[in-house]
Amino acid sequence: MTVQESADSNQETRYPITNNISYMYQVYCSYIIAYKKHDKKDDFMNAELLKSSLTKLIRKYYKPVAGWFSIDNDNNIDVVIGTDRINSPPFTTQTLDMGYEDVMKQVRASNEQLLVPRGPLPFIESGNQDIPMILVKMTYLKSNEAAVLGITYHHSLMDGSAFWLFMYNWANLCHQMATRDESSHAEYYIPCPPSFGVPSLSHLHDSNIKFDHNEYTLVDSSDCIREFKLGAETIKENILHISIEEQHKIRAMAKQYGVSFTAMICALIWKEMSTVRVCARPSSKALPSLFTCAVNPRAQLGLSAFLCASPVVNLATSKTLGQLAEMELEDVAKLVFQTVTKGSAAYVCSSMDFLVTHRMAEIEDEKQGRAGKKLMLAYVCPAPAKCTISSSRNFPIYQTDFGFGSPEYVRPPYLPFDGCMRIWPTPQSRGEGLNNKEALLEVYLSLPDYIDLSKSPLLRPFVASKLSSDNTDKR
Repeated sequence: MTVQESADSNQETRYPITNNISYMYQVYCSYIIAYKKHDKKDDFMNAELLKSSLTKLIRKYYKPVAGWFSIDNDNNIDVVIGTDRINSPPFTTQTLDMGYEDVMKQVRASNEQLLVPRGPLPFIESGNQDIPMILVKMTYLKSNEAAVLGITYHHSLMDGSAFWLFMYNWANLCHQMATRDESSHAEYYIPCPPSFGVPSLSHLHDSNIKFDHNEYTLVDSSDCIREFKLGAETIKENILHISIEEQHKIRAMAKQYGVSFTAMICALIWKEMSTVRVCARPSSKALPSLFTCAVNPRAQLGLSAFLCASPVVNLATSKTLGQLAEMELEDVAKLVFQTVTKGSAAYVCSSMDFLVTHRMAEIEDEKQGRAGKKLMLAYVCPAPAKCTISSSRNFPIYQTDFGFGSPEYVRPPYLPFDGCMRIWPTPQSRGEGLNNKEALLEVYLSLPDYIDLSKSPLLRPFVASKLSSDNTDKR
């Protein structure tokens, strides 16, 4: 189903997510985007314009984002869109008595409590259906030197790529509204018109191929969680800076081993953090380590690049920490590459069938009052050690120009969970080349504080001179 932007009647449109892989992503994602004032404009990041352009974008082009969840008598989950109930998205502002340097310290420290709007419980159930899809918080400074945009969105409707296209569209529309002559009758436009709903993939099914979907785990209902749980360890965030020179070395290794650049980085970090962990605690050698990665195989499925609720799959593999420490880097790289690339069209179709089958079993258990088992993404379930990659340097983060230039800095939120890894663009990545091979690359990696990555000869060149030790979990 595609939601048509011209649907102006009050008739409700329902967008189903129960039978979509995106249903598993019942979490909120948040980002912090800092803009610096480079000129003397008084209306720098004008709140009224930002809000009005966001409202126009959602009402005309992103109606499901303005909708609400509904659960029918069969426990199927829909997003309901009706023009009579489309309201403005939650948008708040605050003004802080800070200068540029002070607020940038808060941005780099990922101070979500200060800069990010807090979403409600993200789990969709009969008693929790009033869940906003997008929340925005604008932070202004009395000094007027900078402004910070905090965004929180519900992951069941958009993956990371679709979200950053949403931000690109919003910035583009805001820029148009700010510069459009009031006498002009030309229509506004967005460069990446979205579509919602995953088309039928039945023609891609191959019943002769069977897969072991180890990206999912069955857990008891009483233990079921839909987001990360904090562990017992104190987690420290490591920021790895990979220079252009070091990237060239990694690309050379990737070419030598016949793997991708991203797979090579993941393998390098997964192996080396496991080696350092075993050296610090030899008793951990027999513990399993789970590698998971989120893959969006739109090209293989022949789906639009602007599809919002896309069939993202998490792919997984595991080894013991001792095995990883002893494996050759080439073998780890090939294992990661095989894992990343197994998300074929047949695999995605099989994964969707697997998900729907278990979802129907869950619904039947709920109807019969049985506790039953619930299907969870493996990376949100407890495991002794993990390496979870869920981002990309190709997000158009530094193209979100609202009319005041590219962001000064875009900060992924600090995640206090063992093994969370984000490959992240840097301000040098701005411009037309999203896959800029001549830009500094950052990797944000959360690990227990006893793991010192500088003890790895391979990772030592990437370790920042000052780790973000302030970002420890105090909850």
